Amino acid sequence: MASGNARQDPVVGVSENGEALVVRLAGELDLYNTPVLREALLEYAARNPTRLVVDLAEVTFIDSTALGALIEARASLGSKDGFVLASPGLEARRALEISGLDRHFEVSETLEDALKP
Repeated sequence: MASGNARQDPVVGVSENGEALVVRLAGELDLYNTPVLREALLEYAARNPTRLVVDLAEVTFIDSTALGALIEARASLGSKDGFVLASPGLEARRALEISGLDRHFEVSETLEDALKP
């Protein structure tokens, strides 16, 4: 059985790019690390950035609990237009499409596109 300490923190980087706050996520986003993910996203949303960009390029798996954390973060931001998902890989894109959230979130193919006003 794998040790709980072996699990990677889902947030691997945070940076400011102009008026945008970029949160870089990686690995598997699931039931086990969603509490950490939710807390971090809500904390960054509370900073009230003009744009909160969640970079999914390094995410290898995302389940419904993690999708719920993304929904909560967007709702807490206030401005629906200020929350952007960037660079979803195959697994993240599939989860967004199956859940129908790809029609409710702004999804950009690249981080560069997500940072454009």
